[in-house]
Amino acid sequence: MSIVEMRVPTIGESITEVTLSSWLKEDGAIVKLDEPICEFESDKATLEFPAEASGKLTYVAAEGDDLEIGALVAKIDTSVAAEEKEQPKEKTPEVTVEKNEKSEVSENQTYAKGHPSPSAAKIIREKDLSEDKIEGTGKDGRITKDDAIKATAVSEKAAPEKENTSEESKVLFSRNERTEKLSRMRRTIASRLVSAKNNTAMLTTFNEADMSAIIKLRKSYQDKFVEKYGVKLGFMSLFAKACAKTLMEIPMVNATLDGETQVIFHDYVDISIAISTPTGLVVPPLRNVESMNFASIELEIKSLAEKARNGTLSLEEMKGGTFTITNGGIFGSMMSTPILNQPQSAILGMHNIVERAVVVNGEIVIRPMMYLALSYDHRIIDGSTSVTFLVKVKDLLEDPVKLLMDI
Repeated sequence: MSIVEMRVPTIGESITEVTLSSWLKEDGAIVKLDEPICEFESDKATLEFPAEASGKLTYVAAEGDDLEIGALVAKIDTSVAAEEKEQPKEKTPEVTVEKNEKSEVSENQTYAKGHPSPSAAKIIREKDLSEDKIEGTGKDGRITKDDAIKATAVSEKAAPEKENTSEESKVLFSRNERTEKLSRMRRTIASRLVSAKNNTAMLTTFNEADMSAIIKLRKSYQDKFVEKYGVKLGFMSLFAKACAKTLMEIPMVNATLDGETQVIFHDYVDISIAISTPTGLVVPPLRNVESMNFASIELEIKSLAEKARNGTLSLEEMKGGTFTITNGGIFGSMMSTPILNQPQSAILGMHNIVERAVVVNGEIVIRPMMYLALSYDHRIIDGSTSVTFLVKVKDLLEDPVKLLMDI
């Protein structure tokens, strides 16, 4: 008997522990070399763990276990695979296809088509969904986590409503409780938020921007923009460019405090974009935003958002960032005080656009207004610097032609 021990591999320098989020193969199943057997959830991403040999799989760890790097996860008995290999295979009968008969299998069909990703497979199992009825939007037609979530919503909506019996009425007054373990990502987010509150001198300053000019710009050029670049011109690219331009002019807001006596200045702007996913908030950075145009920003945001929601963001794509933008407005937030994304020194919070009465040239007019919030580390950024930064961003948003002309 030859046993191969499967241990948690080294994933990244800063990752010392992972959570076994789900098994992809049954205990005792016959697995093949490089076939994914389970899924790990790290601080930053979800990763598949492939088999290091072919053979019979035996569980050692259980779903939900926190495992240190190098911990034993499972064992594979390679002698079982060898025995099966020695058994003669049944001869497959030949199938003759008439020349005029069309093949039912498309030349472009791949293994991925109709197959769920590990995270999607877990949802499909839990919600008892049918893979055949889910259209995959991932690469080569693969069913993504987002596809599975959408299918769940459709299934629940289509389910016939039951009559309200006396037994069901009792559920309304239920006092049952359940305990669930926080996901590793949620635990990491919680730890970092507490650290940011406790270890920085965080302060927030506010302003408001009249969004009339940006709304008019998008309305005037949206169709041509989509026709040329294949992506919509959103608010985020305009905000990212406005922030990047201002950060290059006010480098202290783009700087990082190193220890107690050193400040690291960056001659580039990497803006982390907060993306909401079913498992928590992730903030992958757009690199060198100061050198990107609006189309490249929108395309990169779209790519990162899709990867984040499908759970395919790499660790490299999660690293870095010199400044963060978060948009609570998409959820209806009117005002907030965003928490710093350490080790960054500042974060800009966008909010929903609301038509309000404002005074312009001595007259009361109705304008689409947005509150802007800049949270910053007061240890290296003065109040006057933060206010100046926010006023400059506001000015560029209210007159976006300055962005296009770089003035």
